[in-house]
Amino acid sequence: MSELYPLKFEPLLKDKVWGGFALEKHFNKKPDGLPNIGESWELSSVDGNLSIVSNGFLAGNNIEELIEVYMGDITGDSIFEKFGNTFPLLIKFIEAEEDLSIQVHPGDVMAKGKHNDYGKTEMWYVLESRQDAKIYTGFKEGVTKEIYEQSILDGTLPDLLFVESARPGDTFFTPAGRIHAIGKGIVLVEIQQTSDLTYRISDWNRKSIGNVKRELHLDLALEAMDFDAVGKNKIKIEPVLNKTENLVSCEFFHTNILSFNSAIKKEYYLLDSFVVYICTEGEFQIRWEGNSEKVSSGETVLLPAMIKEVILEPTGTARLLEVYIISENIS
Repeated sequence: MSELYPLKFEPLLKDKVWGGFALEKHFNKKPDGLPNIGESWELSSVDGNLSIVSNGFLAGNNIEELIEVYMGDITGDSIFEKFGNTFPLLIKFIEAEEDLSIQVHPGDVMAKGKHNDYGKTEMWYVLESRQDAKIYTGFKEGVTKEIYEQSILDGTLPDLLFVESARPGDTFFTPAGRIHAIGKGIVLVEIQQTSDLTYRISDWNRKSIGNVKRELHLDLALEAMDFDAVGKNKIKIEPVLNKTENLVSCEFFHTNILSFNSAIKKEYYLLDSFVVYICTEGEFQIRWEGNSEKVSSGETVLLPAMIKEVILEPTGTARLLEVYIISENIS
């Protein structure tokens, strides 16, 4: 019997000028006096934001302390060999009551050279949206560096961006270098590399404190920008009940969706990786080795790599995102 078990963590809540109240009302995030919850960091190994275990005998330990002790039993041997005590993914819930800034993220090479950090490739899975909600993703066809630079000067950058409607169940994959912004009226799950590097290009003239505008990072953004990242980016997959289906697979993460109303057996014997379950609807029990752990909507659970077989048993109908790393993709 394994000593480790499915691990839950205390959410790290972030007050943002564009945040709101949906994460509190619909996903059980406790505001603790914060006026506008914009982000709930569910699982983080970012410096200064280490997730703390909230369940079981390991409660009170942070994610890096766990990996230091249990190593590959937590993350998988090949993942531990590359990332050491750093957990390689950052999992968030994000609520955009207003438009987020137009931004871009660096890739690994630029992030390492300038910040000694990891790059930031990410994906979004939309949980809730207003009728008119939009995602800004990539450029329209034909945008050049010169056209982009002129748009910064004359304030027409939004006109150059490709815009897609955002509805619950939509997925957007945003590799490093792709310009983007989350539009107002959206709640989503973000899965990304462990990095907090964001180059802000435009913030819709929003003020952060008093009359002070939020900082922009135009030179860094230009260096990181991929002008070939254009056009449609939405992934639309309607889940088939009780069938695991892939949403995104890349070198940094592999994300599946599962909507289920009967018990599902999961086997990970061929997988040298942790598995993260993000419950987006309903609730379910994780059953393993005679034990169980309940997971409810809005909760995120880390299944250590050494646990190779579980049964997921829903109460009614539940939906979850299943996230892991395929070791063959690790470079």
